[in-house]
Amino acid sequence: MNDQAESLRQLVSSMEQQEYQRPPRSARVITVSSGKGGVGKSNFTLNFALALKALNKKVLLFDADIGMANIDVLMGVRPRYNLYHLLKGEKNIREIIEHGVGSLPFIPGGSGLADLFTLSESDLNYFTEQIEEISSEMDYIIFDTGAGLSKETLKFITAADECLVVTTPEPTSITDAYALIKVVGGMEDVVPFQLMINRVENEKEARQVADKISLVARKFLDIEIPMLGFMSDDNHVVQAVKKQVPFTVAYPNCNASRDIQRLSANYIANGMTQEAGTLTGIKGFLHKWLKRTK
Repeated sequence: MNDQAESLRQLVSSMEQQEYQRPPRSARVITVSSGKGGVGKSNFTLNFALALKALNKKVLLFDADIGMANIDVLMGVRPRYNLYHLLKGEKNIREIIEHGVGSLPFIPGGSGLADLFTLSESDLNYFTEQIEEISSEMDYIIFDTGAGLSKETLKFITAADECLVVTTPEPTSITDAYALIKVVGGMEDVVPFQLMINRVENEKEARQVADKISLVARKFLDIEIPMLGFMSDDNHVVQAVKKQVPFTVAYPNCNASRDIQRLSANYIANGMTQEAGTLTGIKGFLHKWLKRTK
């Protein structure tokens, strides 16, 4: 009997030790970007985040579009605070997080984003501590970056675990998406890309667009870029924007919503792996982002 009791104690002790040694949750950091504006990037980002949340993933959406922050507008939310209040030490990160449709947590960008790149060392340390604190509770942190090739956008992209590039079948959109990939691909930090083709008539058109970009990237940049998915050209999306309600909520059975749901499920099922020894998650993001900021 004593032997059984001792064995049980050892088993419990071993389980407790394993639990203690288990690494904390590390949120995967995703940037969503586009080569040009007007391709539906922010609308996709918002509904992608909502779709992941509907699949029981913990998601934090960060509006990092300097000068054009509009995630709050797409949800009809008026934020009380934004990143500015965090950077000035007036509020902590939990106080600036807003909750939009479906209780989706998001951080409004506002004017504070411009200050993010000129912080003192002490302010940077505070920002880092705050982000690390909340990241342990998340599966994904998604940054909706600005369109184009601004230095701020490039800093976010190159610091993330991966970048989802949104484009449409328009020739200028395809060209600008490739230009973004080319610039980032030539930088020091390697960032995996995936393509999301928006406003397509069908899957065939989406694959034709993705193949054009992938072929050129493989030939000239030696980069493999898979297609994450596509979103149909659906008038319900426009109607939802006018209502300031995400289309996956306003019209959950429309073609675009079904596309997002399928895309999000595939994303979770086929999550990209990271090279061994690579610092990932929010710690990796902050390490690379701060290196470029200082």
